[in-house]
Amino acid sequence: MSLFKRYVEVEGKTEDQPERKVFKVTQSKEVNDLEDALQSFLVEELKKLQIADEEGERKKLHELGKAFIDKEGERLTFEEKKQILHSVEYELLGYGPITPLLKNATVTEVMVNGPFEIFYEQNGKIKRSPTAFRDDNHVSKVIERIVSPLGRRIDESSPMVDARLPDGSRVNAIIPPLSLKGPSLTIRKFSETPFQIQDLIRFGTLSREMAQFIDMCVKARLNIFISGGTGSGKTSTLNVVSSFIPNDERIITIEDAAELKLSQEHIVSLESRPPNIEGKGEITIRDLVRNALRMRPDRIVVGEVRGAEALDMLQAMNTGHDGSLSTGHANSPRDMLARLETMVLMAGFDLPLRAIREQIANAIDIIVHQARMKDGSRKITKITEVLGMEGDTIVMQDIFVFRDSGQMVDGKINGQFSSTGVRPKISEQLELNGFTMPSSWFEGAW
Repeated sequence: MSLFKRYVEVEGKTEDQPERKVFKVTQSKEVNDLEDALQSFLVEELKKLQIADEEGERKKLHELGKAFIDKEGERLTFEEKKQILHSVEYELLGYGPITPLLKNATVTEVMVNGPFEIFYEQNGKIKRSPTAFRDDNHVSKVIERIVSPLGRRIDESSPMVDARLPDGSRVNAIIPPLSLKGPSLTIRKFSETPFQIQDLIRFGTLSREMAQFIDMCVKARLNIFISGGTGSGKTSTLNVVSSFIPNDERIITIEDAAELKLSQEHIVSLESRPPNIEGKGEITIRDLVRNALRMRPDRIVVGEVRGAEALDMLQAMNTGHDGSLSTGHANSPRDMLARLETMVLMAGFDLPLRAIREQIANAIDIIVHQARMKDGSRKITKITEVLGMEGDTIVMQDIFVFRDSGQMVDGKINGQFSSTGVRPKISEQLELNGFTMPSSWFEGAW
């Protein structure tokens, strides 16, 4: 009888071996003990060899591991031996049982809800993975492996942490006593090769005309805010929009965990820092925004505005730092402005609401709103211009919208991008910068 109770497969393909199926097994104590013995043996042997590159380490691991299993695992079948070797490889050179999911190019998010529940998002749909960790301690070791190289820590005194993987993927971890199911881990994957605007057009995220309009706005140094809900693709869009910034400008990026991958030459990336074990040494996004103003920036790009830093960001936009970019969580462009009002008040200054709204109206030129649709696709549903104040109200107008027909074709949302027929007020500013908006963009609406 096999020492393994069952085999199951993870959907999709891995990048290094596209045709290989990835197995997860429920296994006996004997197999667990053999895995532990193999892991200890390989750790000691690899320490002695001190191999510099990962590929050489992987080859040596397979060579030593195969010899060890052939000797110690006589009762195992060929497939079982291979599975144990893969499992140990994931532990030593990856992140345990979630490694195949992280290597799978079609998986965009991995969610670990305690040791026995692993979910992943593939093609916009959430599915449950048959893989599992052994126990809470197993998950905690993987979390520690992710956060330690970044100088972050996670323990009972600091049970939440934001971090990133070497490829830029965003990581959030939370452990007991805050997480009742055990240590939880959420990894938002980013493509190793950043998306280009042509990719977003091909995915149906926006139309070619919308892309050209945003390109003009960035090069004309308009202040742009990208709004949307969680998982709507704001960071990916910010990355693409940032790529329109000319190569001869100095860019300062400010993030909680550095995720942006810009292709320009002159970039300074700043990352916030949590407090140390004594509760000191914290550097917030707000501190970094204020410091960035002294670094002679041509552009300031804030990964996400979520607190009191909104006031400093708006003041920067209003004091000559044109062309700034940022993102924020909101359900619509109008909600984004309301959230900004609230975040400015979080700075602790007793400012009149009208004064806050005037700052917002003068600072922000364009809001690009993105949403995750019912079929899992991401679409820019509105590009909205902020016109200014009328009484106590901020006046806005939509330039481009996505019109959802409400019908599903082959499981996909059916709709179209179109202009509203309104020629934006900023067209004058675009023309002063040498850009002309084709009249054909607006004819269809009429």
